[in-house]
Amino acid sequence: MRITTNATYRKYTSSVNDVHSKLIKSFNKISSGAAYETAADNPLAYYTGKKIDDQYLDTVSKNTLLTDVKNRLYQQELGARDIQDVLSKAKKQVQYARTATTTGEHDIQTIKEDLIQKVRTIANDLNTQYQDFYIYGGNDVKTTPFDLNVGLSYADPNDPTDTTKPNVTLTYRHTFPGETNVTEFQIQFAYDDTGENFEATLLTGKDADGNDLGDMNDLIRAMSEQGRIDIGYGSISNRDTLLDTYTGGLNILTGLNSDAVRSLNEGDQANGTTNASDRIMEALSQSPIALVSKAIISINDYNSESSPSNGDKDLLDSRLAATIDEMTVTEHTISTAYSDLGNKYLLLEETGKKLDSVEDSLMEQYKDVLGADPYASVMEMFTNQYAYNAALQVGSKLMTSSLFDFVR
Repeated sequence: MRITTNATYRKYTSSVNDVHSKLIKSFNKISSGAAYETAADNPLAYYTGKKIDDQYLDTVSKNTLLTDVKNRLYQQELGARDIQDVLSKAKKQVQYARTATTTGEHDIQTIKEDLIQKVRTIANDLNTQYQDFYIYGGNDVKTTPFDLNVGLSYADPNDPTDTTKPNVTLTYRHTFPGETNVTEFQIQFAYDDTGENFEATLLTGKDADGNDLGDMNDLIRAMSEQGRIDIGYGSISNRDTLLDTYTGGLNILTGLNSDAVRSLNEGDQANGTTNASDRIMEALSQSPIALVSKAIISINDYNSESSPSNGDKDLLDSRLAATIDEMTVTEHTISTAYSDLGNKYLLLEETGKKLDSVEDSLMEQYKDVLGADPYASVMEMFTNQYAYNAALQVGSKLMTSSLFDFVR
């Protein structure tokens, strides 16, 4: 005679749940490929795997960031190359201008208009965007950095207070880290009062709206900004080994990178000199915008009745010849900046390959430590499946109702 009890049912249910739990684990092992679900299964392997997993996630994060930085550097490289190309074409136009004076006023006027378009193109290149930020804004990626104004008017000879003279003014707007206000710099390119020297001047005081203009110290600070990022190149413990991925537009124009400006400024602070400001203004006077502007104003002086040097071909030839020589030197400066950006991009390419290799290596390590053998996992799953089915069959026999089940 068979008598079943609640205790028997509970013991049976517990055993079936245990077998079912093992079956579920074996299913999970096959689907996830992980040999262990919790630290209790194998503490040493589990925490070793967690360490590998953290390293893998860090590598993936750097590789993802690397792709974004590479694209940004590529756009910077294209911008520098385009500036160099525009400067090269402008030099050819200046060479034509030296002979255009003998072919007619219309020809040289056309060349001047073309040069005005070219200098505006350079300014537009400096406002290039990648995604939603400006690539030549330095650490400020939201503010539109550059604006250009070409003014070719002359002073009114009947007004002694009128000091107007032909100039090209480059406006640079920048928001420094930690600040909310936009600092505006105005750099004017024009001949001095003697008409012999063409130079860049940093305007100070206030702009037309009454806002304070940035001074030389602010300009040095803007050109000293860096964007060093941990992307698998260099060591996070040594900032100087990390790659500087930010390049300001003024750094491109002058050929002075942030490290060069910082070095000059540190020397000035130690020795009480002004090498940084002198070098920056000298480089701005020889920048692509300055030299194309110099050609524009030289042609304008020659071709304008309001100019004291109107029709002076010897002066024009002298100015344009000097401009051509200076453009040749500046082409090399921009080429060097372009090459530096290309070298950075190449370093990122190599770093990306190394990160890919590290990812593969960590995946293999992870499999060795925490990975489940697929064949063993399948065999374990079938074993647990058979055990579970057998348990269910036992239950169907064990729990057959009898008269004693209803007797109290």
